[in-house]
Amino acid sequence: MQDEKGIFKRAELLLGDTLMNRIADMRIILFGVGGVGGWCAESLVRTGVRRLTIVDSDFVCETNINRQLMATTKTIGQRKVEALKARLLDINPDAEIITSADVYSEETSASFNLDDYDYIIDAIDSLKHKVHLILAATRTRAKLFSSMGAALKMNPARIKTAEFWKVKGCPLGAALRRKMKQGEKPAKKFICVYSDEVLENKGLKYENDESGSSRLLKQDNPSVKAQINGTLVHVTAIFGFTLAGLIIQDICTDRKTV
Repeated sequence: MQDEKGIFKRAELLLGDTLMNRIADMRIILFGVGGVGGWCAESLVRTGVRRLTIVDSDFVCETNINRQLMATTKTIGQRKVEALKARLLDINPDAEIITSADVYSEETSASFNLDDYDYIIDAIDSLKHKVHLILAATRTRAKLFSSMGAALKMNPARIKTAEFWKVKGCPLGAALRRKMKQGEKPAKKFICVYSDEVLENKGLKYENDESGSSRLLKQDNPSVKAQINGTLVHVTAIFGFTLAGLIIQDICTDRKTV
């Protein structure tokens, strides 16, 4: 891949021109750009992904700063997708970053045209919407990679990957499987990033906290208040980087690239 600015020269040394061109051609959509998704997006763009759609309806708030890539004291109040887009374009001004501030749901799912993408990344934190996204994504030609819960964890060595039905020790994975066993199941296999570590909160609880991935997932009943859980950046970032790494690895090991 020709790049006069030299942004991707170190990646090209490792991967070669053919694979770099393939990475640049991939169409990827990322749902959720909080503690996990933002780092995933940055890793993808720094590795040469140029066609990325990012989806998130939230705004940056003070409690995001401890772990979310785009969250700083200067971006509080901005839409997360717009703050992240600005950063990604600072990294590569030639990238095609499409933003959507819509919430993914059963009602809005058709508007995302999932069949148009090569890869779909699930980093959202609503149990109901997460289930629907997984079911919809596995019915497309795209490959899906999904993040399980990154809250209440501290040990980076406990972070691992597994096929969805083989995820062990993760409360979110267990909740998703219970929901799917009661109804429709994924149409094909997909890989998840997860940790089997579950710690307890030790600090004060905050009633009004827009904390993204630090919440327990909301159940179908909207009146059930989400519990705020502690989250650390080295964990959420590793989750996000791992998702990005799985995609790059998949592109590079695809037989069509050899």
